[in-house]
Amino acid sequence: MIRVAVVGLGKMGISHLGLVNPHPDATVAAVCDPAAYVLDVLSKYTGLTTYTDYTKMLAEAELDAVIIATPSRFHYDMVKAALDKGLHVFCEKPFTLDPGQAKELSELAASKGLVNQVGYHYRFVGAFQEVKRLIDAGVLGDISHVMAEAYGPVVLKPKGSTWRTQRSEGGGCLYDYAAHPLNLLNWYFGMPVGVGGSVLGKIFSRDTDDEVYGTLYFGDGKTAQISVNWSDESYRKMSTKITIWGTNGRIYADRQEVQVFLRKGAKTIPGYEEGWNVRYTTELTEEVPFYIRGEEYSAQMDYFVECIRDRKTDNVNGFESAAQTDSVISMIIADAERGPVDVGPIAQRLPPAPKKRFSLFPR
Repeated sequence: MIRVAVVGLGKMGISHLGLVNPHPDATVAAVCDPAAYVLDVLSKYTGLTTYTDYTKMLAEAELDAVIIATPSRFHYDMVKAALDKGLHVFCEKPFTLDPGQAKELSELAASKGLVNQVGYHYRFVGAFQEVKRLIDAGVLGDISHVMAEAYGPVVLKPKGSTWRTQRSEGGGCLYDYAAHPLNLLNWYFGMPVGVGGSVLGKIFSRDTDDEVYGTLYFGDGKTAQISVNWSDESYRKMSTKITIWGTNGRIYADRQEVQVFLRKGAKTIPGYEEGWNVRYTTELTEEVPFYIRGEEYSAQMDYFVECIRDRKTDNVNGFESAAQTDSVISMIIADAERGPVDVGPIAQRLPPAPKKRFSLFPR
């Protein structure tokens, strides 16, 4: 039985607690959070061993793994302490606020042969998994451009800040929303060689961004645009979309389905033919042993436990891949801070644009 501790009992921590606690191969040996009220309730009604001090918990509790769901600025120190203790680690996203720290933790986990995973749950959504399979099979031919989007109704009016809306704490639209489609791009195509035209815009928030736009450039010539807005009330909840164009057609995917258009003469694989094809997440998703919030969250936690049980350290969403996403986030921040290129001197040397006459009745 794998002994697990859950650290940080906010929304995601409680969710992970509810997912790992009934797992047949795991048991929750301890929980840790600074909120005494939350711990009192859990202790009273579940009998779980509780801690307010993370260091004390690591020293006293008999553990095999930890699930870390604290604000992002605590991730580095907590993950490192757990790895130094020889524990397997699941950490919520974003992984760290510093790509150098992410690389360090990735190398440390690898050197110790420990299972490491970051909570990019879209990698466990059937539709996005199918996109990965189609790309790897070369169905689209040479891919030229990608559009990665995420929209939702998180910040809809000016309000006081929380840790999610403070850059220093690891929040904001870039870290909380854009990280997901960026991580999918890393999964599909690897690390970009550069970014450009990055915009971190404020709509209602005072201290951080509510919208993220920009372009990623890859070494083989393909480009990917990112368009993310968490102040979009036209969406009931977060909606992430991927559109990919290639010489043989186009793929569109969201959480519900994959739409594939293949040109005449394009390479096909079983289940796909020329013209339009639609596959639904319900038919692409494998059954999970238990369901809380969504199949992808259950599949993600089941996979973490499975990797520990079977000693698989090279998993689908480990620290190394999450470090790539941290690096892209850092690149976007740096590019946005540089701002647009000053074209003033160039514009002064250009001839004036010819004046045009417009008429409803051209001669």
